[in-house]
Amino acid sequence: MEKSRMPAYGGQAVIEGVMMRGRNAVAIAMRAPDQQIVVHSEALGPIYRSVWAKIPFLRGVVTLWDALSLGMRALTISANTQTGEEEKLEGASLYLTLGLSLTIAVGLFFLAPALVGQLSERYWHFSAWWGNLLEGVVRLLLLVGYIWAIGKLPDIARVFAYHGAEHKTINAFEAGAELTPEIVAGYSLEHPRCGTSFLLTLVVMSVLLFSLFGPLPLYWRLISRVVMIPVLAGLAYEYIRWTANHLDWAWVRWIVKPNLALQHLTTREPGLDMLEVSIAAFQTMREKEESIVL
Repeated sequence: MEKSRMPAYGGQAVIEGVMMRGRNAVAIAMRAPDQQIVVHSEALGPIYRSVWAKIPFLRGVVTLWDALSLGMRALTISANTQTGEEEKLEGASLYLTLGLSLTIAVGLFFLAPALVGQLSERYWHFSAWWGNLLEGVVRLLLLVGYIWAIGKLPDIARVFAYHGAEHKTINAFEAGAELTPEIVAGYSLEHPRCGTSFLLTLVVMSVLLFSLFGPLPLYWRLISRVVMIPVLAGLAYEYIRWTANHLDWAWVRWIVKPNLALQHLTTREPGLDMLEVSIAAFQTMREKEESIVL
């Protein structure tokens, strides 16, 4: 299969495991406390095949929201596998948890930096352009600092190692390699479609976009940061998608270097046992995709 025609498979690290997502199916493989690999798979909802998922800029917002809810469910399933509980996170409880998580993230990474930028203009007499630049720098430092700090936690470090296993598995598949732990181990921790790259792109684009707004009262500044998040998400999604499809161009490989470099904060070298889990998730997802008749 030509690489340009390959499906854009993606995934996510979960607790002691990996989720792999295709266009029609998703699979989660986890290392249970008894060291057996437990696999959960299911068909994806129609949103990934809908007309909304094909409209440029809008598709980024639609698929991102669904991916967030899917990721939250995957984390719950993996946590339950470790504890042996059967509690499900779905429906109202899922969206309540997701909404609360997003509210905290928006407050920390968007509203707090906007407040710093506003104060710099009011008390330090920065121009609107310099205030927006400072806001963007603070947002970037918060993002990088947060990722770096949580990566120091042993449990998160293991999740980051499974993130590395996810990248290596997809890279190996896209290279046409045999999916065995020993072979997959030789592939890169970096992948151009990684969510970490998406976050960095969104932050950089926020500096450019918000600079166009000029000076604003604090109220409107905070409102604009929240309202424009879907716009930024759509722009960042298209950028990541486009650059990932044009890595044969030297200048594209150059401009994505910061995105790939940041991924080293969210990935770790996985062991062969972790790669075994990631491969199981990927192969199960592929088998599930092939069994679904649309």
